[in-house]
Amino acid sequence: MEEKYEQLREILKDMENVVVAFSGGVDSTFLLKVAVDVLGADKVLAITADSETYPTSELEEAKELAELIGVPHQIIETSELNIPGYIENDQNRCYFCKNGLFEQIVPIVRQKGFKNVVYGLIADDMSEHRPGVRAAQEHGVRGPLQEANLYKEEIRELSKQLNLPTWEKPSFACLSSRIAYGEKITQEKLTKIERSEAYLKKLGVRQVRVRTHQEIARIEVEPQDMQLILTHHNDIIANLQSFGYKFVTLDLLGYMSGSMNKVLTTSHN
Repeated sequence: MEEKYEQLREILKDMENVVVAFSGGVDSTFLLKVAVDVLGADKVLAITADSETYPTSELEEAKELAELIGVPHQIIETSELNIPGYIENDQNRCYFCKNGLFEQIVPIVRQKGFKNVVYGLIADDMSEHRPGVRAAQEHGVRGPLQEANLYKEEIRELSKQLNLPTWEKPSFACLSSRIAYGEKITQEKLTKIERSEAYLKKLGVRQVRVRTHQEIARIEVEPQDMQLILTHHNDIIANLQSFGYKFVTLDLLGYMSGSMNKVLTTSHN
């Protein structure tokens, strides 16, 4: 792990200056911190995209983290719902999203005299369905964490060593990833997902996804939190139905990153 960390530092050092696509998650926060440590804050810019698929709570946390790290932070307004091909929500949804993001970031990079754009791609991602990787490659955007072959658990451990508060932060993905492939993405669906997950977190659930299948909410939590869901099931049903769901279910398999991609695997067999 230490060798990978040193390799990451060398990769960033060779870049001379970087713009970091910064979500405030575990990976991009670690990448931003190391970039500042290696290059200095004046050679690093964090850019966060504020959009319909990015919860307000995550945006506020990203602002706090950038301030903690001591790096210039620019917030840009984006709208995935206005990107052609995005709302149809096929298996290339993430390509359209990342392509739209990098199309906006690259001009800023040139304007401010930066040479490189980096993002929080990690080694784990290479074994998953990640069409956004193609968009990054097309725009010359690099993933130094993946280049150094760093995995999520290693990044958490190194983040802990660097005293980053995100070292134990639950994994997060955009709200659109909760909507079953083939269902149109709408502001109404994104809002009820955000409200539902925020409500469940207030109950004390650490890691949660409210997967959306038309009128059905399929709640994914870690096994140790299932009893909490069952204990509060009446209140949960009432609240999620008030947000717009007709049916509320608990997935007994528990939280699983990228679980919506299982239908893609099945369809390819």
